[in-house]
Amino acid sequence: MKCHIIEFDAVDWSVLDRFADRTVFQTREWVQFIRESQNATPVIAELREGRELAGYFTGLTFTRFGIKILGSSFPGWTTPYIGFNLRPGASRAAALAAVEEIAWSDLKCLHMEVSDPYFVIEDGPPGFACEFYISYRTDLTKSEVELYNGMDSACRRCIRKAEKNGVTIEEAHDLAFADEYYQQLIDVFAKQKLVPTYTVDRVRTLIKHLEPAGRILLLRARDSDGNCIAGGIFPGFNKIAEFWGNASFRSSQNLRPNELMHWYAMRYWKRRGIEIYDWGGEGKYKEKYGCVPHRVPWFTKSRFELISKLRDEAKKMFNRKQKFRGWLQGERQRS
Repeated sequence: MKCHIIEFDAVDWSVLDRFADRTVFQTREWVQFIRESQNATPVIAELREGRELAGYFTGLTFTRFGIKILGSSFPGWTTPYIGFNLRPGASRAAALAAVEEIAWSDLKCLHMEVSDPYFVIEDGPPGFACEFYISYRTDLTKSEVELYNGMDSACRRCIRKAEKNGVTIEEAHDLAFADEYYQQLIDVFAKQKLVPTYTVDRVRTLIKHLEPAGRILLLRARDSDGNCIAGGIFPGFNKIAEFWGNASFRSSQNLRPNELMHWYAMRYWKRRGIEIYDWGGEGKYKEKYGCVPHRVPWFTKSRFELISKLRDEAKKMFNRKQKFRGWLQGERQRS
């Protein structure tokens, strides 16, 4: 299999969007979101076996500490996977090997990472390290009755309690939603003595690119007095919808807006033909919704061993930085 890079402005997005394995994270709108929020350069490549089209690859390059990297996806992008769109029968292992070749030769990268929702661990060519994006999934092909009954009894009680307390869910379409959501997110992180891992500009950029295309669901939860007490962000396209973010004020969590919001989001995407609701990562609390564990291989490789070590250290440094910022913010609030 051979890989050929396409000029971004020449990409026929309608052709790519017809692939059965297409996800929201490969769409033009999501690529533009990453491009702007990460100062990255999109890489769209055509894959061929002989003269036959095998599919496409989506990724972006960027520079970190002087090192050029190809990501599809990359930690910190709030994007769990990107990867390939391939015709039935085409090998993802062969596709990854073809992309590796251009990563080093054409793109002059020193490090690459690829996560694809249809990867299996055997798809990793020699020399690639394998991590995992670990999450949960709900099968939206089930009936609404089956989905509701599949939740544990405590979760169903929370949904009924929210409705009884007069909590309502409304769809949002405005940029002001970003600021409301972010204030709630700050409160969520403060509970753990942390600060959000991204700025409000990330949320604004996401909404700017995804909302006009109808590829994101923004939800507000209001109490009986009309106050916005929680917000949720749920992108979706083709077969998969994603729980991207959810936040609520601690003072109103006893009204149980989050459970009602997830129930709304699942039904919204189900009615639009979505088959999978991905819960956006780990979290034991998600099991109450009746979802099942799921993991996606995430392959990484560097041209030099030192770069892999630097990448791992950078992740540790980021986590330490977040804890310190959370502690500092708490000290400021107490003083």
